[in-house]
Amino acid sequence: MSVFEGLADKLQNTIKKMRGQGRVTEKDLKEMTREIKLALLEADVNFKVVKDFISSISERALGKDVLESLTPGQQIVKIVHEELIKLLGGTQSKITFSSSPPSIYMLVGLQGAGKTTCAGKIGNVLRKDGKKPLLVACDVYRPAAIKQLQVVGGQLDIPVFTIEGVNDPVKIALDGVKFATKNGNDVVIIDTAGRLHIDEELMMELSNIKSAVRPQEILLVIDSMTGQDAVNVAESFSSKPGIDGIILTKLDGDTRGGAALSVKTVTGKSVKYAANGEKLSDIEPFYPDRMASRILGMGDVLSLIEKAQESFDEKKAYELEKDMRNGKFTFAGYLEQIQQLKKMGPLNQLMGMIPGMDTKALGNAEIDDKKFIKTEAIINSMTMKERLEPALLNGSRRKRIARGSGTEVQDINRLVKEFEEMKKLMKMFSGKGKNKKLMGNFKMPF
Repeated sequence: MSVFEGLADKLQNTIKKMRGQGRVTEKDLKEMTREIKLALLEADVNFKVVKDFISSISERALGKDVLESLTPGQQIVKIVHEELIKLLGGTQSKITFSSSPPSIYMLVGLQGAGKTTCAGKIGNVLRKDGKKPLLVACDVYRPAAIKQLQVVGGQLDIPVFTIEGVNDPVKIALDGVKFATKNGNDVVIIDTAGRLHIDEELMMELSNIKSAVRPQEILLVIDSMTGQDAVNVAESFSSKPGIDGIILTKLDGDTRGGAALSVKTVTGKSVKYAANGEKLSDIEPFYPDRMASRILGMGDVLSLIEKAQESFDEKKAYELEKDMRNGKFTFAGYLEQIQQLKKMGPLNQLMGMIPGMDTKALGNAEIDDKKFIKTEAIINSMTMKERLEPALLNGSRRKRIARGSGTEVQDINRLVKEFEEMKKLMKMFSGKGKNKKLMGNFKMPF
């Protein structure tokens, strides 16, 4: 599922009607703003936030410069885009670092928001930036919370500080900071306890940890799927213990998007990271302009490029590109291409970053490991000559490959057909073809 799918569909349909209009009346504007207002309220965006947002759009769009311009429809779409960027925070807000390490970050939020996993994800992001993180387990109440953090740390090869038998979060936090200073860890990420609801005891404990370790930043972790409740949570944590930024989790879920579109206005604090999947690599800095473009169907090419740069092997990609240019795209290259794409994440998320892409044409395409294993087994059951010369795959060869890979002949036929479609797609992307309708029919083999 693409981010804010329901809201995005409604907003995209609304602005699509407006975009091509050569003449726009006040009545047209009122109809558009009414549709946007309903879409935002259905997405559980805070009522006051919606009211102010619609007011800003109306005020700007009703100006003479817009209504009397040669392209009023496009001008209005531009205004909606700019106001949405402003609503999401305006500019990217990065976390700050202490001038005297270690930089200490406290993760706070309700139970189930995803704090423990986020601690590992943030540590992983900062390590890629050259930092040496330490995770500190201060949730002494939730069963298996400490074990969960240790598992996350183990998977990422990031050390986790715990004190067995100690139930005082303040002491654990203080000793964790001392351990970091002694061992050269320049970043400390403290995983604090949450509750199923906000209570005085929780807030007092967080305030005590804050006073003891003086964190560089307190980051509130919010589950995007909780909608309007997320805004109430943000308001509560914002007053006590106080927060410096927000991390939104579960943006890949069936979320209506209300939290992401409301929290900046309600708390005055920016969203710094967005977690959009279960993998420990599924987190990215929050860019208001890119998110606004994705919601309005304008794509997010910069994020797509960054994902590709992070996931693709440059040498292999260059060799594959050279083969494609020379018309030598083979099953061997196909397998490598799938393996590289698999690292980048769900296909529907990637396609949602391409401007003008109709992600609904992709259905709920996800990279399915079982199907991927089947594809790999089929290609590995081919001889090297068959991989390099797919035209050799006659009926008897396909039967042999099916037996060798534990699949059916129709699976081989399907893969060969998809391979041919992939060739056409690659040709299109390499500038040798312009039939964009191919994208609607294209299915990845996993």
